[in-house]
Amino acid sequence: MRVQAGASEHLQTVDTPAYADGGLPNRLAVVELPAPRGAILDRSGEPLAHSVEARYVFADPTRVKDRFATARLLSPLLGVPVSDLAEKMRKRTLPGTDTPLQFVYLARGVEIATAKRIMELDLAGINVHRDERREVPGGDLAANLIGFVSQDMNGLEGLEAKYDDVLRGQAGKRTYEVGLGDLAAPIPGGYSRTTQPQPGSSLKLTVDRDLQFMTQRILAKQTAKVKGSVGAAVIIEVPSGEVLAQASQPTYDAANPTKVGSPADRDDAATTFVVDPGSIHKAITYGAALQEGVITPDTAFPVADTIVRGGVTFRDTHPVGGRTMSIPGMLAFSSNVGTIEIAEKLGKDRLFDYQKRFGLGQATGEGMPGEAAGRLLPPDQWSGSAYGSVPIGHSVDATPLQMAAAYATIANNGTYVQPHLVKETIGADGERSPAAAPTTRSVLSPANAAALRRMMEAVTTVDGPDGRATGLAAAVPGYRVAGKTGTGLRYDGGKQQPGEVGSFIGMAPAENPRYVVAVFVWSPGGGGGAVAAPAFREMMGFTLRHYRVPPSLTNKSPKFEVFPR
Repeated sequence: MRVQAGASEHLQTVDTPAYADGGLPNRLAVVELPAPRGAILDRSGEPLAHSVEARYVFADPTRVKDRFATARLLSPLLGVPVSDLAEKMRKRTLPGTDTPLQFVYLARGVEIATAKRIMELDLAGINVHRDERREVPGGDLAANLIGFVSQDMNGLEGLEAKYDDVLRGQAGKRTYEVGLGDLAAPIPGGYSRTTQPQPGSSLKLTVDRDLQFMTQRILAKQTAKVKGSVGAAVIIEVPSGEVLAQASQPTYDAANPTKVGSPADRDDAATTFVVDPGSIHKAITYGAALQEGVITPDTAFPVADTIVRGGVTFRDTHPVGGRTMSIPGMLAFSSNVGTIEIAEKLGKDRLFDYQKRFGLGQATGEGMPGEAAGRLLPPDQWSGSAYGSVPIGHSVDATPLQMAAAYATIANNGTYVQPHLVKETIGADGERSPAAAPTTRSVLSPANAAALRRMMEAVTTVDGPDGRATGLAAAVPGYRVAGKTGTGLRYDGGKQQPGEVGSFIGMAPAENPRYVVAVFVWSPGGGGGAVAAPAFREMMGFTLRHYRVPPSLTNKSPKFEVFPR
């Protein structure tokens, strides 16, 4: 600017950028840019839970003219009470500052069509932006594993919660200059800065979607036959230790997690369902005895109908009147007396050691949050009756997954492999990171594991004039099956529950196992044992056909002599 004073002239200048930026913070709007959440995929890459494009609706309280009138217009579209919306739009400052709050979420995951209707209302201070909504294509498919997220896309239960830091990305931010008053819109050429969101990674599981579907379907059908029951089923691949299916009953729709009869319906029964396993524990006792040379496949001795330990009488449900019985016969008829006598020769310290080697007494670390560790009774705490109860699977707490992993050890030539659910993570850029290798350890020699498998085939095959094995209902036509029935108890919060837990765990083909299937069914009125073995048969049969495993046509199960002469 030129100023003339008398005969002289002076040139005055101003720092225009400084003046132009004056008051800029008061003209800036900040919008959060949510980061897309990673998907949860099955082993083939099919989505079990993923995010789809949606919109979020937000308000700038400094520009909302009438928050109550605005709330009344938005409430029926967003399904949020008027009072809640009006409170969110109340003018206030950022905590600890004098800066007015200019951004608040009104709703997340809004359908695009609804967002368009909101924009057509042309409400002052109300806007929408690109967002995402979590979809669960299968409804209840693997719901007890997957869990669910909050409206803000934070994992609340299941794998969504456990791996929230992996799935959830890093939000971005857009800061831009807006006009004043009714011109609250970005100013062309005005200040604008955007920090792009960083998408989350996806989680690829070991679970087979089709097998998971059938496992849930079979479990639901069988447990429906037993009033008030809770069921769990696990299918493990040998030798990898990958969990191909893990089902719970009851289950729920992960898209509507609040619509359940009880919050417990959302639990993953395989890892939170603590049971006194009963006779399925006998495989651990016999395996330890074989490994320590206490018995051989040819061992046989007289078995009484009862045995007393610590003042408690333990009975056989298939009494043989003191006849000489083989080890396969003891397994086939689930002899409590024979098992207790073998355990006494093994000793409590060695039995306790093998319980730990087989994976009992500590969580498997499979990947599910809240997994129970179970409980073992240390040898120095054994009472007199423990010498009878522990070998046959009482005074022991375990989860279905722990017991399935123990049987997978027998199937895997004596090597324990930590069961696991996560195969790899896939970054937003497509980079794949395999999960950490599972923990492994040797428990039985390959020869002893094979001998134990062979003897456990008696459970599904012995059927003659001397009696019928306990697991005939678990036999899969065309395939050799090694396994064990069990009747145990359920504990909740450390308290024994009424009723009983029926179970069957087995492996097939027994001559070269590929899969282990474990089924547990609890009912307050009993009856779980009547459905566990048939459920196993259906699940194992489908698994073998699904993966095209050839039948054991030329390699038949051996003939067992229950009462050697």
